[in-house]
Amino acid sequence: MDSTRVTEHPNSHEGHQPGAAGPTAPADPRGALLRTPEPPGPGCGSNALPVQSGPLGSPASAEARSAATGTPAGGHGTPAPSDGHGPAGTPASASAGPEHAQPSAAEPDPHRPRPVPGSIPAQSEAPTVPDRRKGQSPAPGTPMPMRRDGDRLRFVGAATRRIARGIDLDEIVMGLCRATVPTYSDAILVYLRDPLPVGDERPTGPVVLRLRRTDRIPEDRDTEGFLLPALQSEPDLGATSELCEVRPGGALAEVLRGVRPVFADAPAARAALPELIGEELTVPGGQRAILAPLRGRRRVIGAALFLRRPDRPAFEADDLLVAAQLATHSALGIDKAVLYGREAYIADELQRTMLPETLPRPTGVRLASRYLPAAETARVGGDWYDAIPLPGSRVALVVGDVMGHSMTSAAIMGQLRTTAQTLAGLDLPPQEVLHHLDEQAQRLGTDRMATCLYAVYDPVAHRITIANAGHPPPVLLHLGGRAEVLRVPPGAPIGVGGVDFEAVELDAPAGATLLLYTDGLVESRLRDVWTGIEQLRERLAATAQLTGADHSPPLEALCDEVLDMLGPGDRDDDIALLAARFDGIAPSDVAYWHLDPEETAPGRARRLARRALSRWDMEEMSDSVELLVSEVVTNAVRYASRPISLRLLRTDVLRCEVGDDVPQLPRLRQARATDEGGRGLYLVNKLAKRWGATRLSAGKVVWFELGVPSAS
Repeated sequence: MDSTRVTEHPNSHEGHQPGAAGPTAPADPRGALLRTPEPPGPGCGSNALPVQSGPLGSPASAEARSAATGTPAGGHGTPAPSDGHGPAGTPASASAGPEHAQPSAAEPDPHRPRPVPGSIPAQSEAPTVPDRRKGQSPAPGTPMPMRRDGDRLRFVGAATRRIARGIDLDEIVMGLCRATVPTYSDAILVYLRDPLPVGDERPTGPVVLRLRRTDRIPEDRDTEGFLLPALQSEPDLGATSELCEVRPGGALAEVLRGVRPVFADAPAARAALPELIGEELTVPGGQRAILAPLRGRRRVIGAALFLRRPDRPAFEADDLLVAAQLATHSALGIDKAVLYGREAYIADELQRTMLPETLPRPTGVRLASRYLPAAETARVGGDWYDAIPLPGSRVALVVGDVMGHSMTSAAIMGQLRTTAQTLAGLDLPPQEVLHHLDEQAQRLGTDRMATCLYAVYDPVAHRITIANAGHPPPVLLHLGGRAEVLRVPPGAPIGVGGVDFEAVELDAPAGATLLLYTDGLVESRLRDVWTGIEQLRERLAATAQLTGADHSPPLEALCDEVLDMLGPGDRDDDIALLAARFDGIAPSDVAYWHLDPEETAPGRARRLARRALSRWDMEEMSDSVELLVSEVVTNAVRYASRPISLRLLRTDVLRCEVGDDVPQLPRLRQARATDEGGRGLYLVNKLAKRWGATRLSAGKVVWFELGVPSAS
């Protein structure tokens, strides 16, 4: 039996176990190398692979072959004595039959160790190669050169598989470094274009290479001050150039344009390396460095420099083919990773713009929200939530779910969300909003379906009106800790067409919390929707018990607790969650009147406002409030034909609302010096903290807010 053993080095020095005793059988073909075998046992000493001391065809080589075959160096002498089982050290079947006869020079025996090709340096010249006959093992971390074509093929296969496992840019570059060090080279430097071109875009400006990553085997001996001892495992390399601008027509540009890897001692590479790594650094002499351009699908995107120490065997001509394969697979992987990164960025930006960037702060209600994508590889989906301020200090709460979680679902979701915001601005009833959303979904396509729940909360009346289109029902958590699933008409999903939607009006007591969610929170492969809803209700009730009966749990913490009910592998869809804490507005903080559209209406409005401010101990605001109320009421009286409404709300701000039956919204304009009017809204804009106008289904509301002075 052949005593040579084919083993492998780990793909990185991190996996090497110094001081491991005894040989180990190869468990993985990655980076297979010839390792010095253990001393031959009794009866097989004639088959041990000898130390080669000269090129093929030399006398030393002939002597080595003679020692390996057991025949005289000059011809076919009498074979060495055997034990009766054929030639020495071989089984009996090796000598049975003519096809197992003693091989000739033209037909080497496949059962014997093959001589090493003459292009590989003599192992006796390398100071680190031990004498096999003495049973010495190589030093820990010492990479052995690949001696056979099969070794190279196995190494390239394992290395390319490792590179292909990477998804993002860093994983691919790391895979290249770990696959080549120390199996193929002692160190590697990977340069990439900065910035990396994406797809078909044509980068502008000069080509700049940035050192992306380096890797090397641990330093264990003096290497005479060459580049290798200075290499670090981090991008901060000290003397090594981190940035390199490729000069058009320069030596480095010519090497990169040629695409093929070259040895460092080639004329083109000798001129290109100082431009790449800097003038003050050198590389080991001879064929111990390979410069390999990294070419993607359409252009060169970087370069890789493979290095071996001066005390290691040099690269061979076949190693250029290995470097070309590594560079090609790495460059194509980097190209795809950049494209994938761009697509992921676009998906994230699309999802971010489809959802509210921040939630509003309407009067009488506090809001919190969460969104979780279906998976890291599918960061866009059709779930959305929204909170839309409405006239009269009301707020619309919306949550919806478009079928699927793809880019198409996200695009449809964006259109439906925009439609819902437009319809909410018209102050339509919830059932009418769902009806128009259903029509919009049918216009988008026959298979565009979604579920949606639309609710309007009135903090003054402490009531909430809800309409549902095939969505899971909301859960209301009361102040005492009781959680109930609200009974709302289920309705048909949006996009079905030809269905009617119903709305229900329910109490919304102060301190209660309404939770709107999508089915990804309560439905999975492990449970149905109603089982998940019951678990959600129990989770809310248990969380409320922790804060006591007199205090509601904090909204942000409540949202986190709800999401914690999802176990590993328990989520198949994206999740949208919207929580609303009803604070309401106390009746004592509201003043409401109806005024006939007469000339005396502004004066009466001033008197009513002064009385309300006096009741609230806010007399210091009387002058500003009377002036602004008079201006807004005067504009309403000028065009209204029905009684107008005046309402004052005291919260953290003082809000005044004036409603009339004229749908035209007022516009701010600059009055000329000769104009008798046109200055009312100008005064409102200057004195009020905020102001605005909202169109209603039967008229409009003009409102403004003033800051409330502190008690001190």
